[in-house]
This record gives sequence, C-alpha cells and structure tokens, in this order.
Amino acid sequence: MKDLKFEQKRSLSRLEAADQLAALAAALRHGGDAELELGPGRLSLRVPDDLRSEIEVEVGNGEIELEIEFKWPTAPTRTTTSQAAAGTEEAPRSEDE
Repeated sequence: MKDLKFEQKRSLSRLEAADQLAALAAALRHGGDAELELGPGRLSLRVPDDLRSEIEVEVGNGEIELEIEFKWPTAPTRTTTSQAAAGTEEAPRSEDE
C-alpha cells in the first residue's frame, strides 16, 4: 500500500506546462524542502541530492505521451560523508592496539 498518492489531470496551456516544469526544476536544483504550486493546492516534498529517473515516450492513437518520473527513498540514506560529519567514522587503528 502506498503512503501517499497525489494525482492531478487537467488541461494546460504550453506556458502553464512550462511554468510547472520550471517550478519542479527549481525545487530539484535547490533540494531540501521543496514546495510546488499545483493548481489550487501546494505540494511540499523533501528532495535529496541523489534521485533515480525514468523518461518514457509513447506514440500511438494520434497522441504523444511523455512521462518523466523521479524516485527516491522516503527514509534518509547514510553515506560515508554523513557518517564522517556526524563523527561516527572509526579512526584507523595502529598495529600496537
């Protein structure tokens, strides 16, 4: 079961679509907490530094469908850099120890 699902379908002008993509791009560029205006509502997300992406294009039945998908874990992942910053990285041991 999904923790949350938000779906919105509506007609947009080319400029409105560009504005939505620009807002998403700005949120991705800045990372951290991002707020996106989506029609009458606002969506707040925490965006990490590393994402997985998928781009899919389908042509058929007189339409072109372009899907751009970004995925990341909901829980923060620990990296060597974050461990060192937290002071949890072990110091190298000498042979005398």
